[in-house]
Amino acid sequence: MGIEGKHVVVTGSTGGLGGAVVSEFLRLGAHCHLPVRTGGPTPTDSAPSDRVHVASGIDLTDDDMVRDYFAQLPELWASIHLVGGYAMAAVADTSAADLRRMFALNVETAFLTSREAIRCMQRSSGGGRIVNIAARPAVRPATGMVAYATAKAAVASLTECLAEEMRSQSILINAVLPSIIDTPANRSAMPDADFDTWPKPEQIAKVIAFLASPDNELATGLLVPLYGRA
Repeated sequence: MGIEGKHVVVTGSTGGLGGAVVSEFLRLGAHCHLPVRTGGPTPTDSAPSDRVHVASGIDLTDDDMVRDYFAQLPELWASIHLVGGYAMAAVADTSAADLRRMFALNVETAFLTSREAIRCMQRSSGGGRIVNIAARPAVRPATGMVAYATAKAAVASLTECLAEEMRSQSILINAVLPSIIDTPANRSAMPDADFDTWPKPEQIAKVIAFLASPDNELATGLLVPLYGRA
């Protein structure tokens, strides 16, 4: 898909979806830059590669830290923003602190990384691709997750606003909206669910890779539903 040799940032690489996304970009020949909060294991620890570049101690809610991280990257083609947080609670049990936490983990991180990725791409004058991750509750609200759903709706709106602003600069910006992803953590939390209906990380990763590739010449400002059969 024209990604071979290109430099791609993937945030949230240690999460349930992150490993599949990193593996897909490595399969396509990309260099993967992985900012992580702590020095814990990364998805590629079992398969070392000279195309994997891990930076530890990066707080993606810190304005200065995000700016400094992106400023030292090689010429950037794509930035994939998977980092985020999830919480469930009825509205009566949701505090202002809960709401702020969901916005910090989901919206602030997506905004700061998108902004700095755009600055990198503007410096190279070669265009680029950004993919954010929202979620189905952003457009199909569910009960018991008001803070999370509201934050993901803000990520969706952020994506559409940035896409419109960058439309004339060959920087295409989209978001994917998965339903419940088939990860070990979700299986453990919902052992009685029908796992076959959930979208698989590898399936989502292939969609993200296309949206982030030069083969995507037109799609921008899209909120792509990836619900599987759930």
